[in-house]
Amino acid sequence: MTALYILIVLGTMLISFIASARVKSLYARYSQVSASSHATGAEVAAAILQRAGIRDVEIVAQEGMLGDHYDPMHKRLVLSVENYQSNSLAAIGVAAHECGHALQHQQAYGPLHLRMAAVGATQFASQVVMWLPILGIFGGFIAPRLGFTIMAAGWGVIMLFNLVTLPVEFDASNRAKRVLAEMGFIGSDEEMIGVRKVLDAAGWTYVAAFITSFAYMLYYLLPLLLGGRNRD
Repeated sequence: MTALYILIVLGTMLISFIASARVKSLYARYSQVSASSHATGAEVAAAILQRAGIRDVEIVAQEGMLGDHYDPMHKRLVLSVENYQSNSLAAIGVAAHECGHALQHQQAYGPLHLRMAAVGATQFASQVVMWLPILGIFGGFIAPRLGFTIMAAGWGVIMLFNLVTLPVEFDASNRAKRVLAEMGFIGSDEEMIGVRKVLDAAGWTYVAAFITSFAYMLYYLLPLLLGGRNRD
């Protein structure tokens, strides 16, 4: 294991930790601040979907912190129990963000459909980059150059998936901020600041994921481009 690899591991872990810690801190802070509209996350989600004419998406509650997501395959908008029931700025911000994905799906937003199409390949690539170093390169079963080629390709697929994810997530947050203001769920600039901080912090976790995958792709790709130098 080279010093460069150790540096990449530690550096990307630090970036991810900072991004994750920030979103958890801001989420915890604004989970304690009620919105002046007193609407719960579930009520906000239902109102946004109704306004957009989306009637085939089910809103459900699920145990687990920050497990909120929109499932385009099954037309389900999943909110954590806390966000489903709470009227906090964090809860309505997260609910509106997930509705942003439903709106993207309704409007055939290009990057969302690219991400949906790439899910299977990305899951396969994730398994490859997890197991190949153990079974192949480090076990001596695969030639180093071939192993580095496969690893570079695997991390490249993951990097492209994370790259496509960025506009999907930031667009959903922008839609959320806009619709919350238009529908009167946010009553002041101070409340909007709270919602914006939570959603922007969440967005940076996806930036951290992209940086991580890009760094690992370069680690395996550059030796191939610079002459195929073998790694120890």
